[in-house]
Amino acid sequence: MIKLAYCNVENLDLKNAYDLVSKDRQEKINFYRFEKDKKLSAGAYLLLKKLLSEENITDPIFKTEKYGKAYISNHENIHFNLSHSGKMVLCAISDREVGADIEYIDPTIDLNIAKHYFFNSEYENIMNAKNKSEEFFKYWVLKESFMKYTGLGMNLQLDSFEIMIEDAIRLKNDKNNLKFNLFDIENYKIGIAGHYDVFKLREVNVNELY
Repeated sequence: MIKLAYCNVENLDLKNAYDLVSKDRQEKINFYRFEKDKKLSAGAYLLLKKLLSEENITDPIFKTEKYGKAYISNHENIHFNLSHSGKMVLCAISDREVGADIEYIDPTIDLNIAKHYFFNSEYENIMNAKNKSEEFFKYWVLKESFMKYTGLGMNLQLDSFEIMIEDAIRLKNDKNNLKFNLFDIENYKIGIAGHYDVFKLREVNVNELY
């Protein structure tokens, strides 16, 4: 089982949202200075809460692993991952480990990031692409989703693994037969790594979060 959903939280009613999140999430929201970031933090939590409630999980206890990946301690058969960028929040839930990432396609991105931190083949494919910034973010969300899948996050070096974008997207020398999926919404790229092919990306209206 896997579900993947996103939501535009630009018009999120922060006051209403704040009252619906946990005390821990309220503390995280309070940490942010700008309203935009507060909305992203609140919206991501509420999107997760909505997807979990659809699986009849209304009492999640969240804990954090060594490298910062959150998990639900009282429902070991449910895994989730959150991401946000720009005005969008993204949530994936699954009955197996999962990693997901969303990124706004910034046309001014410094491609030297790929030159210095990606595999040579990945960098070459980016530089040979017609739209270099779009190609960069294809690799970025796929690599980020895998790093989040492992639970290591940025503790896993970007050039320690190679993403192959062919007829199917795969991890070079992968022994676990991981599935990678790539989606486009507006000016965003979404990448997901896990154990299932994802055929449906669901849009949730911000009003459904309350």
